[in-house]
Amino acid sequence: MDKDKSCDIHDDPEYFFNRELSWLKFNRRVLGEADVKPTPLLERLKFIAITSSNLDEFFMIRVAGLKHRLEGGINKVDAAGLSASQQLICITEDTHELVKIQYRYLKNIMSELEEKDIAFKDIASLDERAQEWMENFFNNTIFPVITPMAVDAGHPFPFLANRSLNLAILLCQEAGGDHAAVVQVPAVLPRIVEAPSAGAKRQFVFLEDIIKHYCGHLFHGYNIKDVVPFRITRNADLSIDEEDAEDLLAEVEKSLRQRKRGQAVRLEIGKTSNRPLKQLLVHNLNIEEQDVYEISGPLDAACFFKFSDLPGLEHLRHSPVVSYPPKELAGVVDLYEAIKQQDILLHHPYESFQPVMEFVRQAAWDPKVLAIKQTLYRVSGNSPIVKALAQAAENGKQVTVLVELKARFDEENNILWAKRLEEAGCHVIYGLVGLKTHAKMVLVVRQEQDGIKRYVHMGTGNYNDATAKIYTDMGLFTANEQFGADASAFFNVLSGYSDPPVWNKIVVAPLGLREKIKELIDREIEFAQTGSGGHIIAKMNSLVDKDIVLKLYEASCKGVKIDLIVRGICVLRPGVAGVSHNITVRSIVGRFLEHHRIIYFGNGGDERIFLSSADWMPRNLNERVELFFPVEDPEHIKRIKDMLDLTLADNQKAYIMRKDGTYRRVDRRGKAINSQKEFYTQAQADAQTPDITMEQRLKPMYRRAVE
Repeated sequence: MDKDKSCDIHDDPEYFFNRELSWLKFNRRVLGEADVKPTPLLERLKFIAITSSNLDEFFMIRVAGLKHRLEGGINKVDAAGLSASQQLICITEDTHELVKIQYRYLKNIMSELEEKDIAFKDIASLDERAQEWMENFFNNTIFPVITPMAVDAGHPFPFLANRSLNLAILLCQEAGGDHAAVVQVPAVLPRIVEAPSAGAKRQFVFLEDIIKHYCGHLFHGYNIKDVVPFRITRNADLSIDEEDAEDLLAEVEKSLRQRKRGQAVRLEIGKTSNRPLKQLLVHNLNIEEQDVYEISGPLDAACFFKFSDLPGLEHLRHSPVVSYPPKELAGVVDLYEAIKQQDILLHHPYESFQPVMEFVRQAAWDPKVLAIKQTLYRVSGNSPIVKALAQAAENGKQVTVLVELKARFDEENNILWAKRLEEAGCHVIYGLVGLKTHAKMVLVVRQEQDGIKRYVHMGTGNYNDATAKIYTDMGLFTANEQFGADASAFFNVLSGYSDPPVWNKIVVAPLGLREKIKELIDREIEFAQTGSGGHIIAKMNSLVDKDIVLKLYEASCKGVKIDLIVRGICVLRPGVAGVSHNITVRSIVGRFLEHHRIIYFGNGGDERIFLSSADWMPRNLNERVELFFPVEDPEHIKRIKDMLDLTLADNQKAYIMRKDGTYRRVDRRGKAINSQKEFYTQAQADAQTPDITMEQRLKPMYRRAVE
């Protein structure tokens, strides 16, 4: 029946949602986790912090971009039919509502923490001993650091850095009028300060509240009429002219200095009835009224990230995740021999990221290894992989590393690592002009008895040992010769003027990935129309690309069943009769951030699965170097298909998108299925199969005599 439906597919705005408003709905789902009572209190508090951190980036990049377009006279409509000005109006309305809900949840969490003898106090409510301690802390630690800045005809309003927290102070003298001043809350000091307390109770004070209470020490001869905290968010998008840049690293460093001084796009201010003080800030920061957010609570709730990890509060957090290697690697000493025997699939964070780090570390010391080539997009601040690459170069290996300097908000970190790698003797490259390299690949070239052998790791997530503990991703080790040849050719394209070859296995954006995806969708359409039952399951972070959405609509109305698992932005409208009636969209938001990109095609019964570094967004398909590669081992295909089916069955952490773009939690009746918990339980069970001894599980992985 479905395959005969008329298919009048066109780019009518009613078939699309706006990407910015869709992102805000995602952040609302994230915030929703802060109100899930069975979740430990400090884990709920982390979701409050995540919401704030997400909003910061949203304003610095997306809102700033819309404002920039308007200033340039560009107000054309998007796929959903909204102009830039209309989008800003909708964003303002939705964000104000989101922030109100966020601080309502925060108030509830703080009340629940107080019931657990963890309280946030103001100075006046502390006992005499604690107040004395706080005054000493102010005089000895805070006072030497802060600088009061007058605001008057002789002292223009100071420039305040992006995301800085400040206090606006209204002063008066008996003989004179009112005066204003600004004090920046020092970021070098802890934002939340623990006060002495009796017994098991713990009490904390925000740094700005300490300064507010004692700021009379800064203004002798004046009376303090009002003190209001405020925080600025500025345009932080980098503008880099790669075509004319002789030194890309120096150009990025220059742009990073400019980022701190971008135009203000949001003002957060503590709830106040002091109209003159508020207007002083609005006027001097050149902020529009709708971009002012009055907050009933502590500004910059991202400060709760650190607080949530305080020692002594373990009972209010999840138990730490203990990840084991997959069963194929348990007790393995020679990692390369294991990979030579079979492809090895890793599912993080349920399975350990250690084998990936060991893959590079072992290569650094193995005398048989001739060369290592790797892409780096986001790495941790103390990356063992970067250290291993540097060690490999110092040990005489040929090491080539593509470091993506333009990885947003990781630019400074990547610049430092690029310099460190160059100093160690690595050949560091920055990729192709005009493109970000987002692909995840490591190639190890090894001299073996029977000749040169290439070992490859490809994945959906970054080579970041920190985020690998909280992001869900998949990686594949292989010694397949065709993958090895593709990997060599891939790095040659990145490092030189090599024309892209005809790939054996992989597909690379922007050199044909869009076309490959559409070709695979067309195959499912053929199967559906011949009665073989077309089926697509696509899991990703975001679905924004209009061209791909139209192709999915075409497949839907020609009978292909399409299940989309999209964590974040989704501009596709599901459930529209004659257009997307065969498409479902769901989002999983839980303890771990869903990050893998997995595409399943029924392929007429001969199932095919691909892993990718790319979301289905114009930037990924047009403006980034991305990888898309097949999983070929039948056991791995079955394992991933089972994983997708379990994700689709999740009724604890899943949301279903309705036709109007709103999301509802999946019906929780019946057997409770939390896919993330199930994957973790399965990984633990696999790691403890009877044939794996405790000695094998506990011994350091792959430590070899070559050291």
